[in-house]
Amino acid sequence: MSSPVDRAEQGKAARKRVSRSAHAGWVAPVDRDDPVAVLERQGRDRLPELLPIRYGRMAASPFAFLRGSAAVMAADLASRPHTGLTVQLCGDAHLLNFGLYASPERTLLFDLNDFDETFPGPFEWDVERLAVSVVVAGRENGHTEDKVRRAATEAVTSYRTTMRRLAALGELEVWYERIDADRLLPLARSARRRRQVAASLTRARRRTSLQAVGKLTEVVDGRRRIVHDPPLLEPAGASDTASLRKIFSDYRSTLSEERRLLLDRYRFVDAARKVVGVGSVGLRCFVVLLAGRDTDDPLFLQIKEARTSVLEDHLPTGPYVHPGHRVVAGQRLLQAASDVFLGWMSGPQGRAFYWRQLRDMKGSADVAGMGPGDLLAYARLCGTALARAHARSGDRVAIAAYLGGADTFEHAVADFALAYADQNTADHAALGAAIAAGVIRAAPEV
Repeated sequence: MSSPVDRAEQGKAARKRVSRSAHAGWVAPVDRDDPVAVLERQGRDRLPELLPIRYGRMAASPFAFLRGSAAVMAADLASRPHTGLTVQLCGDAHLLNFGLYASPERTLLFDLNDFDETFPGPFEWDVERLAVSVVVAGRENGHTEDKVRRAATEAVTSYRTTMRRLAALGELEVWYERIDADRLLPLARSARRRRQVAASLTRARRRTSLQAVGKLTEVVDGRRRIVHDPPLLEPAGASDTASLRKIFSDYRSTLSEERRLLLDRYRFVDAARKVVGVGSVGLRCFVVLLAGRDTDDPLFLQIKEARTSVLEDHLPTGPYVHPGHRVVAGQRLLQAASDVFLGWMSGPQGRAFYWRQLRDMKGSADVAGMGPGDLLAYARLCGTALARAHARSGDRVAIAAYLGGADTFEHAVADFALAYADQNTADHAALGAAIAAGVIRAAPEV
């Protein structure tokens, strides 16, 4: 490892490749792919009966479109010069991919919480996607352009100042850095908002497998089964259930020894196919109900198909051949603490999957209900969390030196975010036009 001085010089040298002010603005390339065509290519190997749900969800609003169009934005970011300062990217760092979850010690943390697109790449791609999501959310909430710009700027300022702080710390200090969820409460600007945040924290702490049993299962002929709620939750069927039982041992082998022992204390009860998210709709996803000591000791695991990251077409080959391994390794690297049941394996037809708990005190912010002050505070917190995640995998000293002590970078990225939010609005309209013309079919939002 080079000295801190040499690493800082490498960061400053990156300014010659891409100056900090060069991140500003967005002009679509003349050969830019049609966004709807990009989405259709993504859907080719997904479950066709679920694609209308995906398009229906994405058509609901520009922010919903942004959530489902990581592939579109990845191609756009790749069309621009980049710093070459590599971190483990989240790959989809929009506002709703941050949230609450429980550490193995049962502490409620705030952090990144979606890693389907994680891949090594230039740090600024995550920062720019976060800033764009702030702008799109602020506009949907009716905030003025000045307030929207300020919130996006604050997200990036928080990233820069946090990265510079972490650059001065030792390796273990950075590795053990975490954001306790209780930091959310002081961010609320009003008594009403503080009550809402407190209620959200309480709900997150109650979101466990035991709570899920009451919502997602029923007793049929004396046996507990996952409820039938088509098309969002449907019985897995004999073939899929048999496959899930068969691949369970392969998944088990990717856990550490003590966690295998814990998992062995549970028995398989039932499985169902589940529709999740926006961009993930159409991927194969299942939930498995396990029982421990007795039926009042449940464990819900989610098994989700892992595909090639949307970033992989635009960056050098990554270290992981198996997409499920990529997701799991990326999550373990980026999160301050990760799910004890996080694992991966291959399923039927060689499809890659990863496993995790379905509900482990998970919660997310109500971005749609945020006023300007609350959105700014939340954007700032997300910027802090993103910098902490990047500092674990990338050269935080070099990145901090590139960013510097001035506010050049954040104002440039905010300028980009405003311009790219316009592009996102146009792409959302293109999806709506394709639906109206019958080019693609969209189901009502469910």
